[in-house]
Parts: sequence; C-alpha cells; structure tokens
Amino acid sequence: MSATPLTPADVQARIARLFVYPVKSCAGIEVPEALLTDTGLDLDRAWMVVDAHGEFLSQREEPRLALVQPQFKRGGTELQLRAPGMLALHLRVDAVEAPARVRVWDDEVPAYDMGDIAAQWFTDFLALNEQGLPKANAPRYRLVRFDPEHRRLSDRKWTGQAEALNQFSDGFAVLVLGQASLDGLNTRLQAQGHVPVDVRRFRPNIVLDGLPEHDEDRVGPLQIETAEGPALLTPVKPCPRCPIPDIDPATARSSPEVSDMLQTYRQDARLKGAVTFGMNAIVSAGVDTVLRVGQPVSASYRFD
Repeated sequence: MSATPLTPADVQARIARLFVYPVKSCAGIEVPEALLTDTGLDLDRAWMVVDAHGEFLSQREEPRLALVQPQFKRGGTELQLRAPGMLALHLRVDAVEAPARVRVWDDEVPAYDMGDIAAQWFTDFLALNEQGLPKANAPRYRLVRFDPEHRRLSDRKWTGQAEALNQFSDGFAVLVLGQASLDGLNTRLQAQGHVPVDVRRFRPNIVLDGLPEHDEDRVGPLQIETAEGPALLTPVKPCPRCPIPDIDPATARSSPEVSDMLQTYRQDARLKGAVTFGMNAIVSAGVDTVLRVGQPVSASYRFD
C-alpha cells in the first residue's frame, strides 16, 4: 500500500494508548510503540485457542481467558503466558508444529498447531471454574498460530473495493476507541452508583485522546504522522458489543452493568440496533511504519 500525503482535517487527536493482543481473547499487552502491518499491529491476534473441532474459543465461552497474561521476552523472540495457579508457558515466536485447519466465525483458515505442551497448559487452566475448582467433563483445547501466508479478508460489505487483511481478529485489522467515549460511559455508570471501568474491557488497539465523545464513529481516514511517513487507518464498521465488556479483566467475573448502560444510549441503526462502542478500521496506507504513543492523528468528518 502506498503512502498517502496528509491533508487538512476537521479534528486533531493523538495516540494515547496502544494495545496488542497476541492470543485472541486473552489479556492484551500495553506497548509504547507497535509496527503496523497489513493485518494490523504486529502479532496482534496471531495465536488462538481452539476446541477439539478447531472452533475458536473466546471469553464468551471461557471468561477465564481474560486472566491469561502474555508478555514478549528475549527481544520479542519469545511469547510468555502466565495465568493464576500455572507455571509460565514459553513459546518461541518463530516456532510452530503441525499444520491445522481452524474456524474463526464463518472463516475456515489454515493455521499451525503449537504442540502438546501448549495444548495441555490451556486445557489444564480452563478445566477450572471461577472458584479454581475442577469442572466436570472439561473439554480439551489446543493453541494455534495463524498461517501468515494466508490472506484472510475483512468483510467487503464494509471495506468496499479494499482487500483488507486480518489474522484471528473478529473481522478487521484494528479497533479504535476514543478516550472521551470511555469517559462518557464511566460518567454515566458513576451517576448510577457503579464503579468506572477500565478500557481493557473493550479491547482496543488504539485509544485516541482529543476526539469528542464517539467522534471515532463519524470520521473518515485517520491520518497518523509517524517517523517513517504517514499511515492511514480507515474506520469502516462500528464495533458491535457482545457480553465481553461485562467481564472484569482482573477477576474474569461478569456483571451486567456495562451492557445495561450501553443499551440506554448506544443502539446503532447502522447495525440494526446492535449496541456499538468503538470503530473497526482497516490499514489503508503505512505498512511498516511504527505507531507510537503521542503521535498526532488527524481526520475529517464523513457525510455519508
């Protein structure tokens, strides 16, 4: 994708926070900078937990995935996973085992199995309930790595003519959320006597400071000034919300106040009344640039 020159814009913002989620539905890693690839931030949703049939697993079925904490070690060559009551699992970033076929939503894609040790680690951890007690007839799981040679396309209904890629994300390369949108939700929650919630519940890749509340919904391409040149992320689809934001990432326990509050003001006609929060974006320009916290971001309003 070729670079696109920056143009005058209606709004100015900055990158406030960056998150990478190496293993789909596990905890994220907050980073000061991240390489932008054609599938999003480097190594975002590159791994995924699957069941015995190759179907993907998320916090919807197993909230305890939120407690799996990844960290890159040894100069980024090793992925370390930690979870309560478990010894650390160490995975080489460049190592895989047998080829596999797995399913993420409606897409069946090629992948690589990460081996029996990783499979046993996730099986053992997820065999426990919220109280840390063994479940009856607990299923077995495996960890897989996305095949980087495969081109998994985002939904052309939303990307138009653009062939936008992603790995094991729900469907798009990057999730963008404005800090003001989270602040607005927390103001509403506190007015009802609830505690404010952390942005981690919404699993964004990029948090923007300086946008008015929910203006990420209303802007066109986000033009980011990087040291390597301009990058361009195009918001294409509002992010519909399932019950995952109700899960406290610190405890993996769920309570309904977040979804209940969002129902009162975030039903989106563009998705037939589904509750949305944040915008899915695709990479339109700037592959191999480095996004950094503090970088300026500009955008203009859409009128479509």
